[in-house]
Amino acid sequence: MGVPRHTWGTFFSPNETNVTFHHPRIAYILERKVFDRAIAEMAATAGAEVMVKARATGVTTSDNEAVNGVVFRHSGRDYTCKTKVVIAADGVESQVARWAGIDTTHQLRDVGICAQYLISNMKIGTDYCDFYFGREVAPRGYVWVFPKGDDIANVGVGIGGAISGKGGKLAIDYLNEFVKRKFPKGKILGLVCGAVPVAESLPKLVGDGILIVGDAAHHSDPMSGGGIANAMYSGKFAAEAAVEGIRNGDVSETVLAAYTKRWNNKFGKHLKNICRIRNCIIKFSDETLDKYTETLAKIPCEQITMAKIFQTLLRHQPRLLLELRHLITAGWV
Repeated sequence: MGVPRHTWGTFFSPNETNVTFHHPRIAYILERKVFDRAIAEMAATAGAEVMVKARATGVTTSDNEAVNGVVFRHSGRDYTCKTKVVIAADGVESQVARWAGIDTTHQLRDVGICAQYLISNMKIGTDYCDFYFGREVAPRGYVWVFPKGDDIANVGVGIGGAISGKGGKLAIDYLNEFVKRKFPKGKILGLVCGAVPVAESLPKLVGDGILIVGDAAHHSDPMSGGGIANAMYSGKFAAEAAVEGIRNGDVSETVLAAYTKRWNNKFGKHLKNICRIRNCIIKFSDETLDKYTETLAKIPCEQITMAKIFQTLLRHQPRLLLELRHLITAGWV
């Protein structure tokens, strides 16, 4: 599926001081179109009916308001498909979940607004992913360069939702500025834009006859915005709860809540802690990020650990001892 292995990444502070984190086999770059098609092929082989160019337009409910079907449009005609259970996997601020009466809205501060180019004709290394930080380059977010070959990469930016549009600048404007400065000879081959949840999990993950997964359930990583791995876990947990409910003839919210319990047991505290760290870091000034990175850059990359990162962070920002006290007690710091 075209999955180059990476030994992690190089982080650039606002003044472009850089520090490299060297952890073999920690990251992979997926060719997303190929990956998605492979997943669809696996589903079809397992017996699923895959419908392309079909758009959900609503859900149906029983007399007791349990979800029991989906309304969709395909080839210019409307259809209704009756179901035993519906899994909403339709991305940020899920419409499917809303139709079922579940609030999936975000506060602007809890969303990252993103734009990404696929660019060729670039001279880049393939061992590391690059990340750029700073209020000028990507306020409340970061720029990424993910190599997909010797001369091609995904180059994107995510900025805070509350920042988008301020001063007349959108995510695409920050991206264009970065690409013009760093890769002036690059050839743009593709563009994708969208929003990514960067908050804790959606409080309500299930209802009668419905489960919510992936970005729709706010299951992306609050720090990085990455969502594939978490989405696969939530999809697995939700499917297992759905199968159990169908086998027992009961897909009520109470029964499907087994999914919520399993998700919270594995990821609940972790995502809360990541949110706390993120909320602290996005308050840093560019000067603080520069000093922090300059200190870390003096440490051999193979010796950099999470403990050293937090020790350096707390040395520069001792006030964080109070803000991160819950993490310290839990042994995170």
